[in-house]
Amino acid sequence: MASDIADNAVVTASLAARVRDAAASGTPLRIRGGGSKDFYGQALQGEVLDMSVLTGVVSYEPSELVVTVRAGTKLAELEALLAAQGQCLPFEPPHFGSSGARATVGGMVASGLNGPARSSVGAVRDYMLGVVLLNGKGEQLTFGGQVMKNVAGYDVSRLMAGSLGTLGVLLEVSLKVLPVAPQEATLVFEMDEAASLRQLNRWGGLPLPVNASCWHGGRLWVRLRGAKAAVAAAQKSMGGDLVDEPSLKLWEALREQTLPFFGLQDGESLWRLSVPDTAAPLPLGPTLLEWGGAQRWVKRSGGHPAGDVQAIRDAALAASGHATLFRSADKTVPVFSPLKAPLDRIHRDLKKQFDPAGIFNPGRMFADW
Repeated sequence: MASDIADNAVVTASLAARVRDAAASGTPLRIRGGGSKDFYGQALQGEVLDMSVLTGVVSYEPSELVVTVRAGTKLAELEALLAAQGQCLPFEPPHFGSSGARATVGGMVASGLNGPARSSVGAVRDYMLGVVLLNGKGEQLTFGGQVMKNVAGYDVSRLMAGSLGTLGVLLEVSLKVLPVAPQEATLVFEMDEAASLRQLNRWGGLPLPVNASCWHGGRLWVRLRGAKAAVAAAQKSMGGDLVDEPSLKLWEALREQTLPFFGLQDGESLWRLSVPDTAAPLPLGPTLLEWGGAQRWVKRSGGHPAGDVQAIRDAALAASGHATLFRSADKTVPVFSPLKAPLDRIHRDLKKQFDPAGIFNPGRMFADW
């Protein structure tokens, strides 16, 4: 254990020195764990800062439902550790395809992506308790801690979730974990998109253990999780057909985007629309619904003429939401919706405070910062 701590101290010191040198010379750094999320965001820039060398569990208290791990730790290793204690990361972070074996905890936090259960259990940021990071001056900073009630002032730990490495180099992450649900069942219903949205909203107002949902191609799948009695009662009251989900592996395929829907042909792109779950169907192309209708995946073909991109973003905005270009070979199109002036100013000011030299993942979120 002492040797492991010493080794990681040496690695951390080396990373800090690299950051200081980069800041002094104005050299951009591309923070990279396993590379499983390299497709996400704008074009990659800068020299690779390899975080896969910073691995290991710092502490794990199953009885306290808290784990602290180094950022380069493989996500699969952390999930296996938790599973051995009957616990899990309930937001189901994706690994993604053939590169999924390389997915790291740092990448999980930096991308801020969540799986099918997000609408019922919360997002990765909701499970963040603390972080240790390097800022753009190579200084090691600690925020939060390892208990539930430890935040005074601005919650910087959660700020790191979804920042795509533009604010700092994650070294350690403390996360809340939960026990695995004792019972699970998947129901399937034959209905169109509009009817599915109405039904999901009705169920949402009832005390049902609905954990995840997925609609595509005229079929609605609903996953129930919770106490055995609650799941059994919900099956009777909701109806539908019970499916053999372990053999179907629907939810794993949805989480990892290996369902046929997510396979893109030449010229196709995948958009993620975040809208209120009460929003009406949006006729923008082949669609898959998640999160009770709050997350809508849309496939588009024929490149990215400016009018097409604007039409998608206007449709999302009209539904009180926003659109993200999640997967595309064309990196000239802005991935994220432009921020309104006040929010843009806040983001830029935060970037200057954490990364004054602007060396961390430049252009990853927006082309000009």
